[in-house]
Amino acid sequence: MTALRSLAYQIYLYTVSAIMTLGALPLLVMPRRFTASAIGLWSRLQLWGAANITGVTYEIRGQENLPEGPCLIASKHQSMWDTIFWAVATKDPAIVLKKELTYVPLYGWYALKAGMISIDRGSGPSAIRKLVRQGRAALAQGRPIMIFPEGTRMAPGASADYKPGAAALYTQLNVPCIPVALNSGMFWARRALKREPGTIIVDILPPIPPGLKRREFMAQLEAVIEPATARLEAEALAKKST
Repeated sequence: MTALRSLAYQIYLYTVSAIMTLGALPLLVMPRRFTASAIGLWSRLQLWGAANITGVTYEIRGQENLPEGPCLIASKHQSMWDTIFWAVATKDPAIVLKKELTYVPLYGWYALKAGMISIDRGSGPSAIRKLVRQGRAALAQGRPIMIFPEGTRMAPGASADYKPGAAALYTQLNVPCIPVALNSGMFWARRALKREPGTIIVDILPPIPPGLKRREFMAQLEAVIEPATARLEAEALAKKST
């Protein structure tokens, strides 16, 4: 049954995506907010489909830690679900994406039009300068910045070195950073079509105030996200075993 529901969701995903990406093409010549709204609608439809077709729902903890307006959100990244979620979990976020994704036809066009932030990891210091410049512009528009500090999806139980982008945004833009732990990979595998029914937990942790040095910030960020993620993974395992 889980396999059939997962397959049904994939059909739903691609059908909705095809209809919306083609139908929303005229928005690309309209003001940015229209494309941002279309991305929000697509994301809500995907979360609805995940919940009602595969049984993958979600719970948000620590919502009170997420301020309205400009801030830096640094989230654990375990599956595609995370990107869908963050497109609607905050108002008009500027999500940091790999530059390669902006080359994907239609997807990349919408991402750029909506004001997402692209980063070219191979460009060294110039990439960081561009990242900060784009981040500053997003904050000036009153938008939060969302970044996955490991730079890629990691399977449950795994972690990668935190990349310098999050620290550059934090230190140079002087904004609070909101660390986020989650366990989406326990239900929505990063490289498989199977979706396990259950409740993804997103734990929004207390903000890290601005003003820390780069090294201190990076250590604190990892020290709060990784143990919290491990606790959520253990909680999911315990529920699955009952």
